[in-house]
Amino acid sequence: MLILAGGIVFAVYSLRTDPVEEALSGDRVINLLFVLENDRKPLSTYVLMYYPTTKRAAVFDIPGELGLIIRQINRVDRIDTVYDPKKVPDFENEIERLLGIDINFYMVLDADSLGKVVDLIEGVDLFIPSRVSIQNENGVILFPSGVTRLDGDKAKTYITYEIPEEEPEMAIFRRQRFFLGLLKRLGEMNEGLKIPVVARLYQTLLGTDMNQRTRIRLFDEFVLIDTDRTSVQSVGGIVREVSGQSLLLPYYDGSLVKEIVRQTLGGLTRQTEGSLSERVFTVEVLNGTAANGLAGRTAELLRGFGYDVISIGNADRTDYEKTEIIDRSGYSDMVKTFGDIIRCGNIRLESSLQENPEEELTFQNFEYRSDFTLIIGKDFNGRHVTGN
Repeated sequence: MLILAGGIVFAVYSLRTDPVEEALSGDRVINLLFVLENDRKPLSTYVLMYYPTTKRAAVFDIPGELGLIIRQINRVDRIDTVYDPKKVPDFENEIERLLGIDINFYMVLDADSLGKVVDLIEGVDLFIPSRVSIQNENGVILFPSGVTRLDGDKAKTYITYEIPEEEPEMAIFRRQRFFLGLLKRLGEMNEGLKIPVVARLYQTLLGTDMNQRTRIRLFDEFVLIDTDRTSVQSVGGIVREVSGQSLLLPYYDGSLVKEIVRQTLGGLTRQTEGSLSERVFTVEVLNGTAANGLAGRTAELLRGFGYDVISIGNADRTDYEKTEIIDRSGYSDMVKTFGDIIRCGNIRLESSLQENPEEELTFQNFEYRSDFTLIIGKDFNGRHVTGN
């Protein structure tokens, strides 16, 4: 009777303290650290943020060359110097400090385990825009263009191959699309991964702090994510030489990253009707000052917050005293959110409709205008509007 009573108490206690159930019942965002590992170092590191109430998610890509003051060694170095497959929580702690959030769980897949997982879920579907045909020391690498299902070996090759003349951003983008494809496929095959023999095999391939029950419950939620509408935001910064190596130092000593994360979390948890919550607002950035390059730098800032900057350029003059936002979206709360990023309250409403409704709409007279136009004035210091 004592053993039976103890078992019941233990079962009830375990259920009450299940971290996923606790997170779901507390109406909180769930944060998952996902590391794709190669040669015992992170090839790609992502933080997946998911809000159960709205079923929305966002992903942050953490570059390995990101330069931070690493507490363990008390100096500025790459964030991936902290990484040890046997001590993932140390790496997790540095990312928590960077983003200003608590990470609930982590999952690690090395290249070999990734290949086995991809085979276990019967492949990952990807759209490859251009045919790939290269030869390196490992042989010939071929990927057809179009929608392709990658098996385990192809998936390993896809995320690890490099082209000498390729821009680094293209390799980063390729891995981001693969991660979203993997996440989508894991959701589609979620029920199959619950089969006991499959679940046990799957669990052995993961480096994780989740037990099997927690993982299954978590992916019951993740299956609801619309990965086609999930954004991946790369943590950006300025490249600087530090102690003989190139490091990507976060803008404004990391404060900008935390602000972007806070706004992203606000977008995930905002209760809105229809498809407005999923909409990406477009922006035109115009430099109304004599400062060179200000529009480009501001555009990069706004892209970090998830806006689609469709054009940059110079305003009609260079003596704008005050920064101004022209709103054509028709959503007063959305333009206020946009203005809050740079602390600009000088907003002017402009209709995006044709001045003459009876005029026939043709390709010759149609001109797409962005949701917001930002005209930078002399009161903008590169980050905020001053003097308000």
